Amino acid sequence: MEKRELPNSTLILVFGILSIIGCCCYGVAGVIFGIIALVMSKRAIEIYSADPELYTGYNNVKTGRILAIIGLVLSALSLISTIAAVIMYGGLEGIQEMQQEILREYGG
Repeated sequence: MEKRELPNSTLILVFGILSIIGCCCYGVAGVIFGIIALVMSKRAIEIYSADPELYTGYNNVKTGRILAIIGLVLSALSLISTIAAVIMYGGLEGIQEMQQEILREYGG
């Protein structure tokens, strides 16, 4: 019997990578891609577990899942730090004033 590729195995891997890259976008994109990759990988693992001899691409699913978890943690930390900075410095105006002060102080 011919083996088939697990559904969305490559897409899970791509979303896992994007979740790590997305942590640079204030964490929002990384959280979204991480959650999507985790949900898709859960379904793919269920399909693979039902009949492992029929499918290939399980390594992509495992790697994508691990990357999604790492990206989700990094993105959550980034999102929490962004929210904390907004609260501590009195909103976005306070953060802009702090950045301008740092630029003036260090000659930027």
